[in-house]
Amino acid sequence: MKIGFIGLGNMGAPMAANLAKAGHLVVGFDMASVSVEGVVMAGSSAEAASDADVVITMLPNGEILRAVADDIIPVMQAGAGFVDCSTVDVESARAVANQAQTVGLLPVDAPVSGGIGGAAAGTLTFMAGGSVAAFAQAAPLFDIMGQKAVHCGESGAGQAAKICNNMILGVTMIATCEAFALADKLGLDRQKMFDVVSTSSGYSWTMNAYCPAPGVGPQSPSDNAYKPGFAAELMLKDLRLSQQAAESVDADTPMGYIATNLYEQFVENENGMGMDFSAMLPRFEKRNRS
Repeated sequence: MKIGFIGLGNMGAPMAANLAKAGHLVVGFDMASVSVEGVVMAGSSAEAASDADVVITMLPNGEILRAVADDIIPVMQAGAGFVDCSTVDVESARAVANQAQTVGLLPVDAPVSGGIGGAAAGTLTFMAGGSVAAFAQAAPLFDIMGQKAVHCGESGAGQAAKICNNMILGVTMIATCEAFALADKLGLDRQKMFDVVSTSSGYSWTMNAYCPAPGVGPQSPSDNAYKPGFAAELMLKDLRLSQQAAESVDADTPMGYIATNLYEQFVENENGMGMDFSAMLPRFEKRNRS
């Protein structure tokens, strides 16, 4: 299969490399000058997409996705797949899908979970929106790049699933960090805290798999000076998308709203930029009740 891959950053590059290792011809493009093992580099997004059986995009936001779609859709052949793995707003995902469908393409919005490590290891989870036929065409590629792909519904459903998932993640991480900071002030040993909560009703992914307390639980960014596995500014982006989506459908999401404001304060006013999203723990450690 000839695959065009547009957006070869920290996530896109290893995803494209895994497709090339599996024997596909991958033609890539990125605005930065990059080199990816096994990937033939093109001079433009349109060149990468020309004559491709499937084009995959991994882009920063909906505005850039729309611009790239304008460039590549005119040169793609009818019946080709357009798989967007970016995390963007639902409205942009649906607009691009409609644009692709009108010329006979098979669009799928398929944001991912699993981070840079999952992209390199080929263990990502894909949340996909699109037609049954479009998902079926993309499924073999999902199997190469990930460990699971869920067809969530029609176009936009993948982005909706990702936004809801990451709103839970942001809220849960804040609660986990607050609890550790409170335990510290109550004189409770962190390891004892983990031993209880990780096997009790406070169990969560942020506690058990991505513990924000250094030296407690499995290895996580907290054990590496909070260098990002998932950067706080990316969590802020996803939380903002959750609130944009909530406003569009008149949904009451007070915890999501609070989490968005806290990450905004952390990233923009408290040197959280470039830190892992679990670095909320040292943030709460330094603060008193106000």
